[in-house]
Amino acid sequence: SNLEEVWMVVTPHNPHKRRNNLLEDVHRLAMVRIAVEDYPHLKASNIEFDLPQPNYTVNTLAYLEERYPHQFSLIMGEDNLKSFHKWKNYEVILNRYPIYVYPRIAGGVVEHQFKHHPHIIKVDAPIMEISSTFIRNGIKAGKNIRPMLPDAVWKYLDEMNFYKAKP
Repeated sequence: SNLEEVWMVVTPHNPHKRRNNLLEDVHRLAMVRIAVEDYPHLKASNIEFDLPQPNYTVNTLAYLEERYPHQFSLIMGEDNLKSFHKWKNYEVILNRYPIYVYPRIAGGVVEHQFKHHPHIIKVDAPIMEISSTFIRNGIKAGKNIRPMLPDAVWKYLDEMNFYKAKP
């Protein structure tokens, strides 16, 4: 791709998800920082921490556009594309920003308007069916999910006893 950097934006409150399973923002940001520290083109970002909550992607992109003279793109999993039409002002995002879509097994049925839109760029990448929910549930169930995480992130989760089942 022609992406110079990828910003991993930690959002305090995704308006389409419940907060009850989420760790505190500082811990999620710390894990992203740990995960990307050896990759110079990846950056952990807390840019949404100071925006009104719940925040919407269209607001974040507008905020970024005001503060930085860069062209921004959006990266999402194919599973998110199927509900993209429910996002606030999705048409603005679709028409202003390139959207890189990472393949997922559970991609589901994608709206026809998105399949051939010139701003939708399907990423040619191996399908890795992993999610934060899968990791949380795996830890809680006592499964070995360590190989699915960077060593330093696993160490952080383990030392903090996050997601482990209560005795």
